[in-house]
Amino acid sequence: MEENKNNENENLENENTNPNPVPATNEENLVVPPVNETPEMPKVEIPPSHESYATPSFGTPRIDLSIVNQKVTQARAEIAKYLIGQYEMVDLLLIGLFSGGHVLLEGVPGIAKTLTAKVLAQTLSVDFSRIQFTPDMMPSDIIGTSVYNMKDSAFNFKKGPIFTNIALIDEINRAPAKTQAALFEVMEERQITYDGTTYKLDFPFLVIATQNPIEQEGTYRLPEAQLDRFLFKINLVHPTLSEEQEILKRYKNNTRIDFDKIPSVFTKTDLEKIQETIEGVRIEDAIIKYISEITHETRIHGKIYLGASPRASLSMLKASKAMAAIRGRDFVIPDDVQFVAYHVMNHRIILTPEAEMEGMDAMLVIQEIIKKVEVPR
Repeated sequence: MEENKNNENENLENENTNPNPVPATNEENLVVPPVNETPEMPKVEIPPSHESYATPSFGTPRIDLSIVNQKVTQARAEIAKYLIGQYEMVDLLLIGLFSGGHVLLEGVPGIAKTLTAKVLAQTLSVDFSRIQFTPDMMPSDIIGTSVYNMKDSAFNFKKGPIFTNIALIDEINRAPAKTQAALFEVMEERQITYDGTTYKLDFPFLVIATQNPIEQEGTYRLPEAQLDRFLFKINLVHPTLSEEQEILKRYKNNTRIDFDKIPSVFTKTDLEKIQETIEGVRIEDAIIKYISEITHETRIHGKIYLGASPRASLSMLKASKAMAAIRGRDFVIPDDVQFVAYHVMNHRIILTPEAEMEGMDAMLVIQEIIKKVEVPR
């Protein structure tokens, strides 16, 4: 009996002292995986072509957004046939179209500013006119002038090219100040007053203007009153390396673009229905407070000489509602406000000379403001 106890104690000591005990295995039940067989990888869901083109699901919306989703998808598909990249610009142009706001495209030559505006205009079954601004252009070249009629022995008003639905104004900063001032009334009130008579413009009316920020000779800086009439100023950059290669591949055999082949996506009735739908998008008082605080912060910020106007707050409100509808929601969230905030305010604020000497720009200051203002919950 004593010998058995001693043997058991020795076995326990050996088990405790062994740092890596090997459990006993049954050779018959041991299964060895084949050498050439690899473990099955988990299935990964393929994301959409671009994150801004995704339409997340937030349950059944309170209002019917099917027409918005359908028309936006069709417009994106048609524009993508001619324009590579620039997804954010396409969404912002659609927001401007749906909220009735004018858009200013700013960028160096050759990055498809005019092409994008013309392709977007062709997706609309409405009137379109292109106005090339030059230093010798007069206001009458835009709004129209009186022409003497020999039969009636009276002057008749001949409407200018601004009497259209979509007006593409190319190189808007090349016309002198008096010509630029001719756009004040029509951009804000959708009407032209000439010789005491007011002429209303048809629905819809949208101005898409382009300008080159590099050249200074032969250009005239837009006044703040006119900049404030633009819903967005979209700053465009060069395409990435992969996007530029895709551009060359697409147009390697044919560089001509036949705009007449672009099918119409929107009609006047569609735009009216979409705008009525977007007006029904819900925005809570907390989001309204959030928008007003962002705008107010631009007026008291130490690096800003001129802050945003109340028109900027209204623009953010309209644009955020359109952004929510495009994303498939019938309510606005802070992300919608933050997405449109920079594009709404970057042309409406003027930095102090000290901030410009420090290398600050509008984007950095607006980012500071968005981080500073408390997000509603």
